[in-house]
Amino acid sequence: MKILVTGFDPFGGETINPAFEAIKLIPDTIKGAEIIKLEVPTVFKRGPQATIDAVEEYQPDYVLCIGQAGGRSQLTPEYVGINYVQARIPDNDGDQPLNQPLVKGAPNAYFTQLPVYAMVEKMKENGIPASVSYTAGTYVCNAMLYCVLHALNTKYPNTKGGFMHVPYATSQTVNQPLEPQE
Repeated sequence: MKILVTGFDPFGGETINPAFEAIKLIPDTIKGAEIIKLEVPTVFKRGPQATIDAVEEYQPDYVLCIGQAGGRSQLTPEYVGINYVQARIPDNDGDQPLNQPLVKGAPNAYFTQLPVYAMVEKMKENGIPASVSYTAGTYVCNAMLYCVLHALNTKYPNTKGGFMHVPYATSQTVNQPLEPQE
């Protein structure tokens, strides 16, 4: 069995991205499964395409893409990716698409092919804060989820895939502003 795990490079002025930092710590094999690790650019077109190219090259059984959601405090496997982009900031290539589909003429949404509820329960059993998320946002993480699921649904039906968000690394929160108290 082969599992492709991707994580983004730093973006938005950050010097690290906890998505790929965590991936670097994963063993190369887990219970006999080969783990293929890939850092991808935080770029609307190049990030998903790098993952799709890796699917073509390695023919993995599963793809798990990891991204940073700084405002979250848990690991959050995503349930759905939407065919829509509304970039709040430019990606690492300076692209900031607004109010448009990711793939013209494609379905409005794709649902994960991973057992996200079981994943959350297993993480909780192991003392890891986790919950299922129903929005991957409208930035590069959602683009990754949607575009990869589109490719899996249309070209690679034997590969299952999905996406999970991780919170900021502790070092990233040192200079974050305090949320206003109500």
